[in-house]
Amino acid sequence: MDKQPNISFFLAMLCSGVFMLLFNACGIDKSYHEGTETRLRYSLDTLSFDTVFTTVGSTTKYIKIYNEEDQRVLIDEISFANQFSEFFRMNVDGFQAQDKIEDVTILPNDSIYVFIETTIDPDQPNSISPFIIENILTIKTGNRVDQKLIQAWGQNANYIPTSKQNSSLSYLSCDFGEWVWDDPRPYVIYGSLIIDSCTWRLPAGTKVYVHGGIANNDLGIYNDGLVILGGDAKIVTEGTIDQPVSFRTDRLEESFQDDQGQWSGIILSSGSVGNQLNHTQIYHSLVGIRADSATQLVINNSEIGHVGGNAVLGIQSNVDIFNSVLHNTGSHAVQFIQGGTYRMTHCTVYNPSSQNFGLSMSNFRCTDPLCQGDILVAPANGSFRNCLFVGFSADQITLGDATEDPGDLNYSFDHCIYSIDEITDEAGFPDFLTFSNQCYDIDYNPDSMFINTDSFDFHLDTMAIAIDRGKILNGFELDKDGFMRDDMPDIGCYEFQD
Repeated sequence: MDKQPNISFFLAMLCSGVFMLLFNACGIDKSYHEGTETRLRYSLDTLSFDTVFTTVGSTTKYIKIYNEEDQRVLIDEISFANQFSEFFRMNVDGFQAQDKIEDVTILPNDSIYVFIETTIDPDQPNSISPFIIENILTIKTGNRVDQKLIQAWGQNANYIPTSKQNSSLSYLSCDFGEWVWDDPRPYVIYGSLIIDSCTWRLPAGTKVYVHGGIANNDLGIYNDGLVILGGDAKIVTEGTIDQPVSFRTDRLEESFQDDQGQWSGIILSSGSVGNQLNHTQIYHSLVGIRADSATQLVINNSEIGHVGGNAVLGIQSNVDIFNSVLHNTGSHAVQFIQGGTYRMTHCTVYNPSSQNFGLSMSNFRCTDPLCQGDILVAPANGSFRNCLFVGFSADQITLGDATEDPGDLNYSFDHCIYSIDEITDEAGFPDFLTFSNQCYDIDYNPDSMFINTDSFDFHLDTMAIAIDRGKILNGFELDKDGFMRDDMPDIGCYEFQD
């Protein structure tokens, strides 16, 4: 008679062998960790798909999650945020989903893989496939919520840095040579770019898109998307009327085009000389361009607008601004502090705020917000010719003098239009008009000056007081659009066209 198998013996043998983990009958601890702090560790904080596709393509990467507890851990949910979720898919231990996976178990002192796949079509328009595609992977375990950044390059462009990896800080030195951005594809700056010992040259038509966001790294906590030129570096843009050089946000949707402060801006460090912006557009930053002490900067035929702070900030520097329009800023449109030498000629400055000024110049800078600590002082010299300062504040000019020494604050306005009110009070600068030659103080409502401020068209309207009020200046025969100025030039950067 055949013997029946001894089931008890068979199970005992399994429990004592290599297959014991596969059977519940083996007496394994199946309880879950229930502490308030679950020890989970991740292989990385940012998952970057930095492949630049030239055609439709897919690639897969992964994040590894480690359970450092001596008990099982139950992950309640692994999910994507809604933004750009259509570009990403996940697979967790063989289970695939578009948006989320629930109830994932990690064994004691074990790990799981979260595979992320993306498919990119770089030939789609930016509104469908943006330059930078980001999502947040959220891991919820009891009361613990962890988030990891998922990002991919969406367009066939030049990405700086070329590999995101785990750093948003990129440093470049070209040993006092040149770095020329002459590729016909656009350039996309992700994170912070520091350039030193280099001439950064951007030929006509170069398009630069900057990805913003909050960053926390060696530079501190700040709005990401920052370009810093060291003391031995300089920027030279070679834009033309038909092919300007442009810097703007990488968010090209219509709703983002008037937004301020989407990236940090351009900073010229102390000692940087020979900087030139020619036919250049800077939009959507916190500060358009900042020139630190002992720097030299020339801005020609350019436009800086939709800026959260100053369009141009000079700190004890040497700045020339010619034939340019500066508009729609969250702070003073142009601010010069702690002295320096500044010249503005044939410029149009539009300040839509009633709390800020078109132009602010002083010979000092406070080292603390309340100005109760040290005050840094240096002589300030400003010359303003054929310039238009208008907006919704009764005063479009403000000056600051910390010494009351006649040689420490020098300014002159020649054939300018501005709004002034309190600046000429006894407590301010009662002799202000002494240093103004044939200037016009106008009502601070600018609606009759420009064609359409709502659409940011700052060409002169038919009845604008600026028409034929300027002074003939050698070297400024052409306006910002390249039109010839007549023998009675207009004030501002645009010559009125019949």
